[in-house]
Order: sequence, then structure tokens, then C-alpha cells
Amino acid sequence: MQQRKAVRARVHRFDATGEIKAGPDSLAGEEPLEVNLNGEQFSVTMRTPGNDVELVSGYLLSEGIVESMDDIAEIDFSTGLAPDGSRNYNVAGVRLRPGVWDAATAPARSVYTSSSCGICGTAAIDAVTKESAYPLVPADGLGGIDAPRLDEDGEIVFPPLLTPARVGELPDRLRAGQAVFDKTGGVHAAALFAVGDDPGAEPELLVIREDVGRHNAVDKVIGWAMAERGLPLSRTVLQVSARASFELVQKSAMAGIPMMSAVSAPSALAVDFGKTSGVTVIGFNRKGRFNVYSHPERIA
Repeated sequence: MQQRKAVRARVHRFDATGEIKAGPDSLAGEEPLEVNLNGEQFSVTMRTPGNDVELVSGYLLSEGIVESMDDIAEIDFSTGLAPDGSRNYNVAGVRLRPGVWDAATAPARSVYTSSSCGICGTAAIDAVTKESAYPLVPADGLGGIDAPRLDEDGEIVFPPLLTPARVGELPDRLRAGQAVFDKTGGVHAAALFAVGDDPGAEPELLVIREDVGRHNAVDKVIGWAMAERGLPLSRTVLQVSARASFELVQKSAMAGIPMMSAVSAPSALAVDFGKTSGVTVIGFNRKGRFNVYSHPERIA
């Protein structure tokens, strides 16, 4: 699987003088992954092979199909075959626990999701926004550990997680772990950091994942956390190499991640969703400077 993350290719390099040089290069791997639920085809997504169990687990959580690893009885890749009959692990047969999901009552879906889109496989507009099993804004009162409170104007505010200096360090810490990007220059990345009680303390890097799809990288991170830490991820921060799109903010909310930082711009819908869902959305996090678009009180 490792060699499928970065695929060797021969290229011709040109410069302005007309000089041509031929030589090797490395390209980011991109292959389809078909996900079947209880024998029913659910979706096909384009991804970089590797960490596929994490990808499928995180994807099903992001889609609101499961709430934890306990809802998944089995993920089997044995039916994925290449044209020559060898296994390519490009079909994930998922068996869910009884009562978790019913194909007859589930929202309709289009089957294909490209590597550039995290929600274009959803057929109905009403199905785009998912309800999190781990809401950051409590439905029945405020207070408690790491819970929000009401300010004097009646607005919800959250306790601080990190200082500005620690937030500004996150992109460089993510970049230092992007091994596939170093080879190919063609993948996105996501990293999950654990935050302690002191906002000024260095957050612990838990996991980094890379993929041609920015949403896939986040799903892989969340899938790892589902198996290794459990949900919700209430004392964590998600750093991504891409822009802060709606689907990435929603994935954060689905896993109970309170803060998401991106190196590029957020979309208007991402910011609006961050405000209503309780996710602190950070954009343009570069060289120690960043913009906070929702719930800035989490920055100490």
C-alpha cells in the first residue's frame, strides 16, 4: 500500500530557454474506494490508498451513519480485485451492528464523490447538514467542564483552549509531518492535536494523515481517533493544509472537535456553520498570524 501513496512516473521538464530534461518524478496516488453498507452500495470516493479503515470509519461518522466504532461490526476489503485478479483493496464491505442503518429509510445519495469534494455525493440538500451526536453547544443548559457559558449579552462563549502563539505553531508542525507531500507536492494533510488545561502549553500531536482529498485526510484523522481515543474529541484542535470549507467544519462538529485551523481562507458557509455549531474557525494561519471567524474566545 505504501508504494500506491506515491507513484513513480517519467516526466519531461521544460524551461524558458527551450531546454528539455527527462527524468523520474513522484505522483500522488489516486484510486477509487467503493463503500458498501450491509451489502448495499453506498458511495465511491476517490482517495490516496492507505489508512483505508480509518478513512471509512471517519467517513461514516461524518455522514451521520455511525456514532462510534462500536456501531461497526466489520470492514472487509477482500472483495476488491484488480483486472488481473489480484487484490487491490478498493472495495470496503462494511457490516454495521443491527439497527444502526437501514438502506430503505436512509436519504438518497448519488454514488460518486470526487477527491475535490466532500459532500457532492449527497443527493438531497436537506441531507447536507448532519446532526452531531457530540454537540458542542448543549441543548439542555450550559456550564460544566469545557462547556460554554452565557456572557452579559446572552451570547454563548467558550473557555480558552490555546494562546495565539500555540495556534500559530500548528501549520509548521503539520508541514513537518507531510512525507507524501514532500515526494509528490500533490496531497492535502490534516493533523489532530490534544490540548491540556494550560492554553500556553504545547499541544500534543496525535496523528497526521495525507490524501489527495482534503476531506479524506480529515476523515482518516477522525477514523484514527475513533479507534484509538474514542469520541467526542472535546480537547483537541484540527489543523488542515487546505481552506476551511463547510464540509471540514461539519466533520469537526460531528466528531466534537471544538477548533479547526486552516492555512487558507474559509467559505462564508463554513463560518456560518462554525458560529451555529460551536466550532472555532481559523483561517489564513501562516507565519504566526491568523484570522478567527467564529468563537474567538477559545484563543486565550
